[in-house]
Amino acid sequence: MATARQYGGHSAEERRLARRERLIEAAIRVYGAVGYRNATVKAVCEAAELTERYFYESFESSEALLIAAFETVSHRLIDCLDRIRAEHTGGADERCHAVLRTYFQVLKDDPAGARLFVLEISRVGPAVDEVGAALLREFGELLSRTLAPNAGARLKRGELVRAGVVGAVLQIAKVWIRSGYAKSVDAVAGDALKICCVLAQ
Repeated sequence: MATARQYGGHSAEERRLARRERLIEAAIRVYGAVGYRNATVKAVCEAAELTERYFYESFESSEALLIAAFETVSHRLIDCLDRIRAEHTGGADERCHAVLRTYFQVLKDDPAGARLFVLEISRVGPAVDEVGAALLREFGELLSRTLAPNAGARLKRGELVRAGVVGAVLQIAKVWIRSGYAKSVDAVAGDALKICCVLAQ
């Protein structure tokens, strides 16, 4: 028989975590469609097919959900890019082009995630800015490892340059997204590579 602790073979904590994941996935879709600032808790809950009480079971605020959604999208993307980096057997420029091509292809194939990763995360609040900055540092380190895998201590010394390169790549992505993906993925990756090559110096 089901008990208060077990229902349908799942514990209360497992069900809570499943609801949390549903809310995160719904937030990615809703924020991607209408923007974070135009979204409501009610809209996210409706997309997740959950009542609002379940929102507050997992998140103390809309900002907390935005952070969770951004981290989910970002880590999926960075993990994907890191696999491309690790598996590519070509030279540094070819490897970086493959990573950038995958980055822009993912942005094109997943417009909701792209909007969240590139457009919606800025100027929300200090807590969101801190999470966004940490993920961008991770992205910059990945690009550095791609172009200069044996850089070692140079990674730390090149922090400001890396921040500038990541900012430029994101700006290219913003302009490209707002253009309706006017340039091909290969072309925009090639443009971004010209800027990223400074990381190999």
